[in-house]
Amino acid sequence: MSPSSPTADPVNPASGPVAASGPARPRVLVAEKVGASGIDLLGRDCDVELGIDWSRDELLGRIAGFDAILIRSATQVDAELIDAAPRLRAIGRAGVGVDNVDVAAATRRGIVVANAPLSNVITAAEHTLALLLALARNIPQAHASLTAGRWERAHFSGVELYEKTLGILGFGRIGQLVAQRARAFGMTVIAYDPVVAAERYAALGVEQAEAPEDVYAVADFLTLHLPKTPETAGWLNADVLSRCKDGVRVLNVARGPLVVEADLVAALDAGKVGGAALDVFSSEPMTDSPLFGRPNVVVTPHLGASTAEANDRAGLQAAEQILAALSGGSVTTAVNIPAIAPEDIAALSPYIGLSRSLGRIGAALTEGSAIDRVSVEFLGGLATRDTRLLAVNVLVGVLAAGSAGAARCGVAPAAVNEVNAPALADERGIARETVTNPEARDYTDLIRVTVTSGADAVRVVGTVIGSRHRPHLLEAWGQRFQVQLEEYLTLFRYRDVPGIIGRVGTIFGAHGINIGSSIVGHGRDSDGVPGPGGTAADGVATMVLTTDVPVPDGVIEEILAIDGFIAGRTVEL
Repeated sequence: MSPSSPTADPVNPASGPVAASGPARPRVLVAEKVGASGIDLLGRDCDVELGIDWSRDELLGRIAGFDAILIRSATQVDAELIDAAPRLRAIGRAGVGVDNVDVAAATRRGIVVANAPLSNVITAAEHTLALLLALARNIPQAHASLTAGRWERAHFSGVELYEKTLGILGFGRIGQLVAQRARAFGMTVIAYDPVVAAERYAALGVEQAEAPEDVYAVADFLTLHLPKTPETAGWLNADVLSRCKDGVRVLNVARGPLVVEADLVAALDAGKVGGAALDVFSSEPMTDSPLFGRPNVVVTPHLGASTAEANDRAGLQAAEQILAALSGGSVTTAVNIPAIAPEDIAALSPYIGLSRSLGRIGAALTEGSAIDRVSVEFLGGLATRDTRLLAVNVLVGVLAAGSAGAARCGVAPAAVNEVNAPALADERGIARETVTNPEARDYTDLIRVTVTSGADAVRVVGTVIGSRHRPHLLEAWGQRFQVQLEEYLTLFRYRDVPGIIGRVGTIFGAHGINIGSSIVGHGRDSDGVPGPGGTAADGVATMVLTTDVPVPDGVIEEILAIDGFIAGRTVEL
């Protein structure tokens, strides 16, 4: 997007002079208070409006005019709000969790939902250590006693962290930062997380537990850093607490539903748990809990991400993701699109357009009434990359394959994107398969797409060529060639007899259609298999033409009426 003309108010341009005419800039609603850096970034390419004081009714009434919304944790972007926002293309969450966003409803609409997962990791880790120290040394209780006029020095004797064992459940970014800081206090750290490599534990000087039970058995302090999932809900319950050391102290700065609060209360009453420090609760806001007021419990009102620095980072990172979504860039923190590492994004970006084109061509060439399966093979250097984004774009192409393909998939081409393509395919019962093979013949990198419709399976193959990464079609209908893909592509299968190519050119010319390039493939595909409709000896060929205008269906039908033609398709890429 190009920079805009200056306005009197960069946050609410409507209050200033009318901008010069030109392409309409996307409109972004900032629904909650975020750092100025995020708002300033959005204002460079978008018209930004602040709605931090809007009621729910006002939000429902005005959301229809916006292309994106930036929120924190208070705004509920549910199905009702999404239905009221026909223009909405991106939801940015300035924070980690997306519990307040109906991700499934957004995905069905093709709306990107992105968060800021790295914005508060340092803040959350530091708050965990603050609660750890407060719990060990009874700091909040001592403060309250002294400010109430009592000098009870002996009453608030605590314990040292030195040489105590800290057990960490969930060894992701925050858990690892907590471990580093705890090690600085001389603590022994043991952690459990089945998806973290052993090398990472070793690098941080942390013992890797084989099972959660190994952590429960030795931890003097137990801190939770698990995500909120159906599997982790109620993780810390009566059974788990019974397996912990007597007097264990428990911390939760992750998600309230991880803890069964009634079981924690019972364990505190029984003396099994020596203390607890909680920043999050099963429902929030929470102002009345049986956990409150206990001499061995420290509580804070969900302050884990509440620092000026984290707030500014969250707003900036969410704004970056919104801009990427609105401009067609790579949304690296989307929760409903495959998140690809930056190094893979750089290598794969030239193949995104090719992937969509191959999906469109493959779907257009099939004969069946419905698409049943899409198989994608990545060969050569591509096979060493995270190819999920390319596989999704193949599916986008299949689902939006022009009039014929879209009708068979039951979806309008404009309604398909990287976000909703998998869900739309699931709804239509389209099976998917992805295969990688680091070996490729003749080319450094290849993408093979096979689209199956009933008994008919069509394979198309492509690559990008040259320093400008021009997309090329290398195989279709079982026969090989090399043609650069352009916006309008037409393919014919026919008996390879003299005069056929000339007749196609004559009919195209009669209808005012200029042929940009043409090529003919004969014989066998890249695996040496004869093409459909005959063997190499049968003389069946495939002709591919590019044009500068669409080829009407009537022209295709006129050519197919000529003796010797077997099939014909036109595809708009």
